Amino acid sequence: MQTYQDHLRTGTQRLRAAGIDEASHEVRLMMMAASGLSRTGLISAEADIVPEDIAGRFDEMLRRRQERQPLQHILGTTEFYGLEFACDARALIPRPDSETVVEAALRLVPEDAAMMIADLGTGTGCLLAALLANRPQLRGVGVEASPQAASLARENLSRLGLEDRASVFEGSWADWQDWHAAGLIISNPPYIASAEIAVLAPEVRTHDPMSALDGGADGLEAYREIIGRARQYLKPGAWLVFEIGHDQKEAVSGLMESAEFAEIGASKDLGGNDRAVWGRKADR
Repeated sequence: MQTYQDHLRTGTQRLRAAGIDEASHEVRLMMMAASGLSRTGLISAEADIVPEDIAGRFDEMLRRRQERQPLQHILGTTEFYGLEFACDARALIPRPDSETVVEAALRLVPEDAAMMIADLGTGTGCLLAALLANRPQLRGVGVEASPQAASLARENLSRLGLEDRASVFEGSWADWQDWHAAGLIISNPPYIASAEIAVLAPEVRTHDPMSALDGGADGLEAYREIIGRARQYLKPGAWLVFEIGHDQKEAVSGLMESAEFAEIGASKDLGGNDRAVWGRKADR
């Protein structure tokens, strides 16, 4: 029979041996999930004996994490922009860097704006949900080619109480026919160059959907397609907001400039890396 403190100590050792940097922090999160204890509750219970059922759940979580399954998949949820999202292998895990893209879009949308927005490649629905939660007058659609990811997006929009203002279109952005109706389009498209996939962390390379990662030979394939369609179908005055890779600011900005977008701008994430690029469809 071991105490919570014993399990936390041995769990941390196991994760460190597996090469996980934030082992101590992750072990506490897993024990909280396994036990149902809060952060302060776990601190208070450290000297208590762990019941067998909790110890079993915790050990299974540790085993999965040692295999480099993402922590978010093991916990089943993750937080993004103050909202809790169900998270599993159906879609790309929401990451803190993407909050920069939400903030960029919110700066472009007046608080009382009543418009339709779209999230291309919505995945978990995190970008769309964050915008709708912070702009009560907005309506939105998530466009998602993967049936599995589309189902996860619907679940998240429902659990956040946003289903009355949001829908999910299951199909590619080439199939989606409502470009002209959107006042703003946001997207975190696949932007990793194909040759770089092999050197990604195992949590990403093995467990995130490849279709959400692989951006083609130079990582810009999806940007070219979206910008090309936006040039043709997006209404004048509408905004296009992208998440980008840290070294893609000039390339994506250049594609938008070539497509005659105006008011092109960019912003950095908290790590100081370029992360968002936006532009407005020029009036004709």
